[in-house]
Amino acid sequence: MDYFKRLLELLKTERLADLASYQALTASASAAERRTNGLTWYPIAIRGTEMSKGDYISVEIERTTNQDLNHQFRFGVSAVLFSNHDAANNRIEGTVTFQSGNRLKITLRADELPEWSSDGKLGLDLLFDDNSYDEMQTALRSAETLIEDKEAGRLIQILTGVKAPTFHTETKLNPIDRLNTQQQLAVHKIVAANELAIVHGPPGTGKTTTLVQAIKALIQQDHQQILVVAPSNTAVDLLSEKLSDEGLNVVRVGNPARVSERLMSLTLDSKTAEHSQMKSIKALKKQANEFRNMAHKYKRNFGKAEREQRKALFDEAHKIMKDAGKTEQYIIDDVLNKAQVITATLVGAQHYTVRNRSYHTLVIDEAGQALEPACWIPILKAQKVILAGDHCQLPPTIKSHEAGKNGLNTTLLEKLVALHPDAVVLLEEQYRMHTSIMGYSSQVFYNNRLKAHDSVKNRLLFIDDAPLAFIDTAGCGFDEVAEGTSTTNPEEAAFLLKHLSLVATELQVHYSGQDFPTIAVISPYKQQIQVLKEQLLHQPVLQPYLDKITVNTIDSFQGQERDIVYICMTRSNSEANIGFLSDIRRMNVAMTRARKKLVIVGDSATLSRLPFYADFISYAQELNAYKSAWEFADA
Repeated sequence: MDYFKRLLELLKTERLADLASYQALTASASAAERRTNGLTWYPIAIRGTEMSKGDYISVEIERTTNQDLNHQFRFGVSAVLFSNHDAANNRIEGTVTFQSGNRLKITLRADELPEWSSDGKLGLDLLFDDNSYDEMQTALRSAETLIEDKEAGRLIQILTGVKAPTFHTETKLNPIDRLNTQQQLAVHKIVAANELAIVHGPPGTGKTTTLVQAIKALIQQDHQQILVVAPSNTAVDLLSEKLSDEGLNVVRVGNPARVSERLMSLTLDSKTAEHSQMKSIKALKKQANEFRNMAHKYKRNFGKAEREQRKALFDEAHKIMKDAGKTEQYIIDDVLNKAQVITATLVGAQHYTVRNRSYHTLVIDEAGQALEPACWIPILKAQKVILAGDHCQLPPTIKSHEAGKNGLNTTLLEKLVALHPDAVVLLEEQYRMHTSIMGYSSQVFYNNRLKAHDSVKNRLLFIDDAPLAFIDTAGCGFDEVAEGTSTTNPEEAAFLLKHLSLVATELQVHYSGQDFPTIAVISPYKQQIQVLKEQLLHQPVLQPYLDKITVNTIDSFQGQERDIVYICMTRSNSEANIGFLSDIRRMNVAMTRARKKLVIVGDSATLSRLPFYADFISYAQELNAYKSAWEFADA
């Protein structure tokens, strides 16, 4: 079918762009440079080894320096252990099976550590993520084949627009006290759906709460296991915890992003470790390790008899590990069979422990941020699909401009909302923002259908405070500066922090200590974030409140909220060039993080080139929320 051929072509383009980007970062980079780019841990220390599945060796590794640097190592990625004495030859590949803080476990494709591993100068390099692309490609090819199948093909035909979804009308549901009318309607739609239902959840509308109640209702009705997935580990963690809080038996496949005792107890690893049969596996593994250690005493360069003895000991260790593997698989299956909900990332749904499982219902959360080819991995395991998310917020991250432009940045959620409006329920009541903060977003993205709940609609920081302000820097001479591939505007940053200092001074009258409001300072540009962070340290008024202030990019704030949000627009030039500020979905995220006060600082002359910003400025003027930066010149 052309549908999947096109997706396969787009995925191929994206894969090549991603690979080129990886190669550009690693081609001739030193270990220190790769470390700065988050692709290397160096130096590292080996803290322990044990035999693992398939005769491989599992190694526990600790990052011993530069522990504050961000990195991209996570559960399931491929990596290579290397020695900096001879990095070209001394290297061995493996898969990360656990990562937490500055420790991780990697299963190496070898039955013992190489001799060079004891010579020091060890490091770990992240390899290009071929596995995810292979899984997406395989899923698309399978979907292309299965679409003609009478049974398996029906769902695929609905998801590609060939057929329409159906619903059973006689579904009866008891009202759920904690849900509003639209949320109840969404749960009803999900339970009544035979193949597809969609929850469109704008910011602050309680999408996660609705989804959790819907999953609970499905389990009560069908008594069938449900697979719940999301594109990010953070989203999977949130749902895993919320579902467990409702008393459901949840098994989290993979390694949580946030390592809390609560979350770790839900993981497949943790649940298998507590299994009654686990003692026998531990005994077998201990025995295998003893044989392996005995084998190591016979060095490879000894005589024929020693080599044979070494081989015999290794063979015995492998035989024992095979028995342990069979018992382990029985335990894994037993734990998974008892689960009501299995949670994983999109690609994690294909992990070897759950690869061959199928489900009646699949739930994809944060579907507005999910790359469509990745969605097909879990879709092929289900008969019914529930998508939840908001295609009016941040799209997935795509490396290839060409693939994005040709359709890869259009998510499956966005396609299905347009194809099957009858399957969609829009959550209309939001519990986050003052009406004035919500209004423009509702008008542009949600057909004016958003309503603010009574508890938040008139909520202010204090009586007579203004919940919304656009502060216009036009004519102030705050010109942007090109910084490599990014942009900064130091004078606009200084003005914003000066204004925030004025607001903080006023707030001191109304708040003290821990009650002080939370504040986000957001910019679309990474370099501007650095400028803001540096300047923040030189604002005396704000020093007591640094623990209440978060400065970061828009993308890092998706799903979060703060009492006060400042947005530093950064762009100011005579050509009215606004670059990627033209991605208005990104601005929708930024503008809807605020509970009680939203302040946007920007140059109207540059921004107004795009109708979205010109109309926002008009909206601010109508609410008497437009200010000129000149008004604060003497403050």
